[in-house]
Amino acid sequence: MKKMFALAAALAVTTAAAQSTLTGAGASFPFPLYSKMFAEYKKDKGVTVNYQSVGSGAGQKQILERTVDFAGSDNPMSDDAMKDAPGKLLHVPTAIGAVVPAYNLPGVTAPLKFTGKVLADIYLGKIKTWNDKAIAALNPGVTIPPLPITVARRSDGSGTTYVFSDYLSKVSGEWKSKVGVGNSLQWPVGTGARGNDGVAGIVKSTPGAIGYVELVYAKQNKLPYGSLQNRAGKFVLADNGPAAAAALGVVIPADTRVSLTNSANPEAYPMASFTYVIFYQEQKYGNRTQAQAKALKDLLLWMISTGQGYNEGLDYAKLPTNAANKAKSIIGKMTFDGKKL
Repeated sequence: MKKMFALAAALAVTTAAAQSTLTGAGASFPFPLYSKMFAEYKKDKGVTVNYQSVGSGAGQKQILERTVDFAGSDNPMSDDAMKDAPGKLLHVPTAIGAVVPAYNLPGVTAPLKFTGKVLADIYLGKIKTWNDKAIAALNPGVTIPPLPITVARRSDGSGTTYVFSDYLSKVSGEWKSKVGVGNSLQWPVGTGARGNDGVAGIVKSTPGAIGYVELVYAKQNKLPYGSLQNRAGKFVLADNGPAAAAALGVVIPADTRVSLTNSANPEAYPMASFTYVIFYQEQKYGNRTQAQAKALKDLLLWMISTGQGYNEGLDYAKLPTNAANKAKSIIGKMTFDGKKL
């Protein structure tokens, strides 16, 4: 009889999980990937996942307020940012993406080369025209029109901005001292837009514009984007392989919170990042049920395993084995009412 009751309870939990709706909000960086993943997950498991692409900063705010099941963020939350959280927050990487300098230069067909210093000087407002000698010196033989540079950047709290500014702070002392690193910045110059799609829209519609966007947004909008000089001195064009190589040039800690920018790997694209899902270790809070908690755990395990099959087709690199193993271990720490799920 006890076995029958246990079986019935297990079936009830499974059925409830299958009918669950999960909510997430945050980074626009992985939105194309998550849209595909969650559509496939619903077909496969019957679970609806509603994800709002509102920027990493807003996603972090919502997980702190416990208004979503999980947040999406391209930068890990700092200890200081998590200190007021009502419970312990965990981070799981789901993909590696590349942030690229996309531009609109009529007549220029070959990808331009950029160094971190030149990119920083553009966003500091020091380089104002495309035919500036600093850009020309990196691109001999390329006829660059003397257009004024229209700088496009994010207006919302953005993990893509964090990755961009984290990279620039590592390669430009002036950027580090004057602007620094963050999801939101006091920008010296530029026109702001919400989301990767908003920045891509400015670049697409404005001859002479430059903007930093996740690789898939440049490709979807048919925007040319430049190669970046990495720490080894190589000019690397963003792609899945160079983005994945960035993770092989850093030590990934047990909690997976790490910066991949300016990686020591000589094959790495230098402006790459993990994108994370952030959630609570203890899942019993508010009106949450054990079935909802189990549904979230199952989703996360799927995202770092079966779901990885969708990464490369959408221009995101898969998780390296060591990162996937650490992610699995982190998910295994989830509890409900103090007991492991």
